[in-house]
Amino acid sequence: MSDVQTEADPQISEPTPAKDTSRVRDFWALLKPRVMSLVVFSGFAGMWVAPGFSDMHPFMIAVAVACLAIGAGAAGAVNMWYERDIDTVMKRTAGRPLPRGRMNPDEAVSFALVLSALSVMTMGVAVNWTAAGLLAFANLFYSIIYTMWLKRRTPQNIVIGGAAGAFPPMIGWAAVTGTVTIESIVLFALIFFWTPPHFWALSLFANEDYKRANIPMMTVVAGERKTKIQMLVYTLILLPLSLLPTLMGFAGYGYGIAALILSGFFVFTSIRVLMDDSLKSARLMFGYSVFYLFALFLALMIDAV
Repeated sequence: MSDVQTEADPQISEPTPAKDTSRVRDFWALLKPRVMSLVVFSGFAGMWVAPGFSDMHPFMIAVAVACLAIGAGAAGAVNMWYERDIDTVMKRTAGRPLPRGRMNPDEAVSFALVLSALSVMTMGVAVNWTAAGLLAFANLFYSIIYTMWLKRRTPQNIVIGGAAGAFPPMIGWAAVTGTVTIESIVLFALIFFWTPPHFWALSLFANEDYKRANIPMMTVVAGERKTKIQMLVYTLILLPLSLLPTLMGFAGYGYGIAALILSGFFVFTSIRVLMDDSLKSARLMFGYSVFYLFALFLALMIDAV
């Protein structure tokens, strides 16, 4: 069918504004905006605390943040494209554009690949190639290692795959300094060890979804009790780890006190989950885990002022 509209073909009509708006919403949903917001915030925090941030041109800061956002969105879009089959059978994801048939899969993956290439190339040319290389690796890790390989094969999918989501502050740090240092590795580790208890809390109350989709989440394979114990272990590891920025001297005591309180309460929520047979504590822990990461990095930024 020709793309050119003629008066002789009444079946072809201009898209209505409502349809155009719906299309924009579908493409926006494809980028996983809630996940993107956390990526952008933690990446910007990595920039903020990096030495030399105050000397960086505001335009370069904006470009680096935009590249982080676009790269994260592109990786999320690849994830939605590849997982459209399991998204169809999971209640919490069945309303996404691809499972609902509102978007062509080829269109979705093309959109994702273009955005991914654009974000990496722009980061490299405008900012530096260290940050661009980390961004490219993070996108490939999430899209291929986690989405296409780990997620459907091992209950350690979140543990190993969580590395992809831990890169943003390291990328932000590299965008300012052009290097990867021990400080940026600590910021990486904070998110890496936060990821398993965060996602396992979700999987506790979304367990039936994962069973229907045949995804070997820890809750499905090992059971709720063992998952809850591992969640507690990770929060206990995270508590002293969160204090490292103060102990290493690139954050002050204000951050250290905030980290101790926030991480201590994270441990408490994990203990509550372990002791509670209902799903209420798991939901509360999941909600707190999101707040925890935002608050931890916000404390780091405030301390650096």
